[in-house]
Amino acid sequence: MSADGHPCRTIDPRDQPGSPLDPLSASFRSMGQAVLEPLTAFMRLDESSTLRKYRELDRFSILGVETTGRLAEAVQKTSNVRALLVSISLRSVPAREYRLWVDGKVVSTGNIPAFRANVIDLAAEPTIWGERGIHYTHFHLRRAVIDELAADLGYAGIGDFRGAVAEDDAVLAQMARGVAPFLGRDVRPPPLALDQLELILAAHVMKQYADSRKKSSPTAGGLAAWQRGRVTELLRENLDGAVRLADLARECELSVSHFARSFKASFGVTSHQWLTARRIERAKELLVLTNLPLADVASHSGFGDQAAFTRTFHLVVGATPGQWRREHGGRPER
Repeated sequence: MSADGHPCRTIDPRDQPGSPLDPLSASFRSMGQAVLEPLTAFMRLDESSTLRKYRELDRFSILGVETTGRLAEAVQKTSNVRALLVSISLRSVPAREYRLWVDGKVVSTGNIPAFRANVIDLAAEPTIWGERGIHYTHFHLRRAVIDELAADLGYAGIGDFRGAVAEDDAVLAQMARGVAPFLGRDVRPPPLALDQLELILAAHVMKQYADSRKKSSPTAGGLAAWQRGRVTELLRENLDGAVRLADLARECELSVSHFARSFKASFGVTSHQWLTARRIERAKELLVLTNLPLADVASHSGFGDQAAFTRTFHLVVGATPGQWRREHGGRPER
């Protein structure tokens, strides 16, 4: 996941959303209907925190939570849609410093090594208490996304999910490592990248933790010519990545998961990876043909800020934008 420079936020526990009308529930228009943007955020809790319940909304979210002091009371997590709580510890957790309740019952965890995962149905209202130094990344994964993906992949149905506590899951650990640097910062990956991550997470959790029965193999094949034309047009019009997977899928008359698989079959990369390549192409044109400052090149190429632009450009090209401009005879900045 690349830091492409879009707003992120650090949550004050006292401002936790209590209803869909809260400021944190910011939505945008997606092809004529309001859709909640994915949320990335960071929260610090201590003995003065008044948060007792955190209710998730109908969206994919990634929330970093760190205790900087001993919690006065336990905190319960719920959701207003059917969803799973996928949590990964970023530090080791001594048994005496952490308590977990599921369905109102204490769950024995023992000492938890760093990067172990919990997968819990939010209908069970998981509740946690901790001393100072507890640090988790929480993914809010909606069942509707899993169910749609399962149908597209040819599963007869998804039954119950196997609850897991302190599970050794290398895939979830890597996801937590990947997103941790972007939580609590003033930039975050664009919605398109987070949509893609939600599908990857859903596919892994379904495979590893769901009671499922395979009915048929998914239909192979890429997008039709008219679909490829329409979707690339939309992506080029939205270099900042604000377009959603749901928008692209709707334009192609496909479900989100079917579209994501078909796009990769057609182009060999995900829609976000394809978009990143187009951004880099645009940036190279501007670096060679104009004397725009790097901050303006970043903005015109769909990046939220110069730092995000520089990181992504260096990752893809192997040189910073300034170095590349000098090596390719670009005009000096004005």
